[in-house]
Amino acid sequence: MKPVRPSAPQLQDLVPYDPKYIPCNIMNSANENPLDVDESIKHEIMREIRGVAFNRYPDPLANDLRDMIAQANGLDRNQVLVGNGGDELLFCTALAYGGPGRKFLNLPPTFSVYVNNAQLTNTEVVNVPRNADFSINEEAVLERVSQGDIDFVIVTSPNNPTGQLAPEDFVLRLLEATDALVMVDEAYFEFSRTSLRPYLLQYENLVLLRTFSKAFSLAGVRLGYLLGNESVIREYMKVRQPYSVDAVSQAVGRVVFKNRARFEPGINAIITERARLLEEMPKIPGVKPYPSDSNYILFSVPNAADVWQALFDRGILIRDFSRAPLLEGTLRVSVGTPEENTAFLRALRDIVIG
Repeated sequence: MKPVRPSAPQLQDLVPYDPKYIPCNIMNSANENPLDVDESIKHEIMREIRGVAFNRYPDPLANDLRDMIAQANGLDRNQVLVGNGGDELLFCTALAYGGPGRKFLNLPPTFSVYVNNAQLTNTEVVNVPRNADFSINEEAVLERVSQGDIDFVIVTSPNNPTGQLAPEDFVLRLLEATDALVMVDEAYFEFSRTSLRPYLLQYENLVLLRTFSKAFSLAGVRLGYLLGNESVIREYMKVRQPYSVDAVSQAVGRVVFKNRARFEPGINAIITERARLLEEMPKIPGVKPYPSDSNYILFSVPNAADVWQALFDRGILIRDFSRAPLLEGTLRVSVGTPEENTAFLRALRDIVIG
């Protein structure tokens, strides 16, 4: 076979993001909402899709959906950008604010895609590791940005995979300390009931990332959005792909966002079940759950990789971080339905106790 020349140099040591998505009876690994969209909302979605002209390109900026999101947040259209999932908007962040000669401040352990995007865009990664309890090393972060050479920072709140909120006072101190873009990734904010939205108009360098994938049960549709100042959103528009949000996804997003209040009982149920898991898991010898403000719980357990395998053998899929840097010996379980959570607790107890 005739060979092909090597790919771009920045790809040589890059490990593709692997969500380790394996079909299983109970799938509590990917932080999805365990409940599908209600059938009545699905019927409304079908009616909306019937009005879509498949032969025409979609509205390139999803303006109807932008208007709905803007109105709900007390903003105008120019302060909102819709993307093909949060993933596209994260990559656009690296494109717009990273690049050769520029620096991204990372707070590991956190979502690994941030570093992948930096590597793809030849952005230098500056790591300020979290403390042993996974809290942010606040003074170290503030000291590092004070050097004036950081171009963008991503603060995940709640943090994935560790689960805790970033303290609001720390984010405000960070915004005051730097002119770097500070993205607060609020993909799970509906489960924490906390947002930096009130400060958006006060800081030009603040941008918020949100998604339809989690609270709104649309992981299979791929819709995310940014809230930011118009000057920042304009920079994102320069690097985003044209027509990245297809017409069908826009139709689904409009219906779901209009009906977002109907998702509240499901969100409340997840918060209630999260509390039950956090109460029951420490009763199992050797199991240590970390505090969570999200729809998942990171926990440590002896022989974590073996525990993951034993759970999988019982038809329960959770996420294995046992060999990940700074997360050694840990696993992450997404909050499922009450029945799924009971089955997980029973299996975990049986595996650990033997």
